[in-house]
Parts: sequence; C-alpha cells; structure tokens
Amino acid sequence: MRFAIDAMGGDYAPREIIRGAVAARDLLPEDDIVLVGDAGAIEAELAAAGAERERLAIVHASQRVEMAETPVEAVRKKPDSSMRRAMELMARREVDAVVSAGNTGAFVAAAHMVVKRLPGIRRPGISVVFPTFRGPVVVIDVGANVDCRPRHLFQYGLMASVYARKVLKVENPSVGILSIGEESVKGNELAREARELLEQSDLNFRGNAEGRDLFSGRFDVVVCDGFVGNIVLKCVEAMAVNTFRTIREELKALDPEVTAKLDPVLADVERRHDSAEYGGAPLLGVDGIVIICHGDSKARAVANAF
Repeated sequence: MRFAIDAMGGDYAPREIIRGAVAARDLLPEDDIVLVGDAGAIEAELAAAGAERERLAIVHASQRVEMAETPVEAVRKKPDSSMRRAMELMARREVDAVVSAGNTGAFVAAAHMVVKRLPGIRRPGISVVFPTFRGPVVVIDVGANVDCRPRHLFQYGLMASVYARKVLKVENPSVGILSIGEESVKGNELAREARELLEQSDLNFRGNAEGRDLFSGRFDVVVCDGFVGNIVLKCVEAMAVNTFRTIREELKALDPEVTAKLDPVLADVERRHDSAEYGGAPLLGVDGIVIICHGDSKARAVANAF
C-alpha cells in the first residue's frame, strides 16, 4: 500500500508524526509513505532522526490547519494545507490511505469535500474498537458529527456491521443503540426514532445498549451520535489509564516482589487497553481509507495507525 500522512497535523507535529511514519515504514516493508507538509521542516526532522529515505516521499504544502480553527472554513481558506493536499492525493488515487492527527473536524470536512462520500451515505462516522473480555466492540460515531438525525445513526449501524463482519470477522454482528435504559421507551427523541429504523432493518438489532453494555458482550456494534460517542471514548481511555495506575500502586505498596512477578502480565493487559496501541480510527462512509488519530498522538500511536 501507499499511505499519505498529514505531517503538520497534531499537537506534536511535525516531529512525532514524522518519527511515527518512519517507524511505520520500518514495520511495513512492502509499503510506501508520503509525508505531506512543509518540505523544509520534514527534511530537518528526518535528518534529526537519522532516518533513511527509502520508501519515504515528500509532497510540499505551504499551509497547515491549526487545532482550534473552524473545520469547513479552514479547509476552504487553506487550499495548500497539508491536510487537504494529503486528501487530494487520495482523490487522485495516488495513495491508498490518508492518516492525520490534526484537527478532526477539518479532516472530516476535507474527506467530505475532496474524497467524497460513498453513494447513499449521508454522514460518515468515526468508528473505534473497544477491546473487551468477550471480544471487540465497534462504537460509532465518536466525533465526526455532534448533531445527528435518526437516519445517520441507522447508517452508522449499517456501516459498522459491515466493518465488524469484514474486518473483525464477526458473523452476523449484534447491534445496539446507546441509551439510558434497556426499555424501548427510554432515551431522547433521536435515540427512539433511530431505534425504530434499526428495528425495521435487516440488521441483527438487539435494542438499547446502556453504558455498561459496551463491555457486557451483548453487542458487537453500538451506535450513538458523535457528541456522546466522543465523551464515551475519552472516559473509557482515561478510566483504563487510571485503573492500571491504581493497580500498580496498590501492588507496590502491598508487596514489591509480587509486583515484579506480575509486571509482565500487567504490562501486556495494559498495552491491549492503551489507545496508542491502536493508533487511529477509520472514518467510515467516505470513498477511501481515512484514518483519524488523537491530536496528542506521539510516534508510537502514529506508527500503529498505519
């Protein structure tokens, strides 16, 4: 494959983005990576990292989209931004996938405007996979669209079901809609109307999913609007970090020798629940592979996004 990455997007760009791309290049011996952004800054970071240039290309872009900029306005007013130039490479099929840790709203808008949506899809959604004891759970949307209509949530369920079946190899994925209770009358108007559409579909819809059901094993796919989904995502990630930190501190206080014996197991479990291990999340519903990373991604997370 040939990837393009927005080298100027993210809190730690360009250094951590470029170092992550170099690490990904080393992990993927048959793939090429195009670094899109300020050519001078990219060259300097590659030199500082002592990186060989094999299978790394540079496409210059004179502008960058800042994290606080208004999404659509930024894409329109900065035609030579690294984010837009990377997306244009995808639109021309010069690359197979685009990765960015930059402004999420602007990246989604660029995908809308440049790569375009799949036929029939009204709103693309960002999907993430939560690791659970009973298997992976796909949650969509986690930040692409904060104001949704019932039809959007229905299409999220459809797209995430295909993703679970084709990518995660889950046969006949069970689908739920995130709400405040199991009963069909529970939830706001959006959730109730979206539930009706899901019930009338051919999807394996199982009803309302409460927050605890994200890890109960009842559902393979859980749909929600991007406002709720992003809060859920950040809470789950923070809870994982805090839980493992607490366990380690308690074990150390109890018995350092026991902690040393358990450390390899704890490290493995902690790694599997670390968002940096997964790197990025696909934007489902656009005509190409678009991977969105956290804005605070460092090299390890960026490398794992490829």
